[in-house]
Amino acid sequence: MAASLLRIGRLNCIKCLQAESWLALSRAPTAVAFSSKSGGSKKPSKKSSAQMDPIQKLFLDSIRQYSSQSAVTGGLVDAGAEYEKSLAEEVAKLQRLYGGGDLESFPQFKFTEPTLDEVAQK
Repeated sequence: MAASLLRIGRLNCIKCLQAESWLALSRAPTAVAFSSKSGGSKKPSKKSSAQMDPIQKLFLDSIRQYSSQSAVTGGLVDAGAEYEKSLAEEVAKLQRLYGGGDLESFPQFKFTEPTLDEVAQK
């Protein structure tokens, strides 16, 4: 019993030390930066173009440019006649292999319940 009381005393002492050290840290001026209860916003702020890394800015500009060109052409940008011809050949090959149908839509599956034969009990 004395050993268990000694263990309890040690645990309480450790808890007190932890509480005291936390209070000392929370009073420090730098603790505000690490605290989860600070008044700051939890959401990451959006970077403006002035604060953005130049590489990121170039990447985003190229994506926006491609998106606008793709909207104008209605498909791939800079896809020539050779690409369109090879695409049509591949689609025709797939239709021959898999029995035709529309390759652009998701297939419709129909599952029927299996009929089970009842077994007479003897």
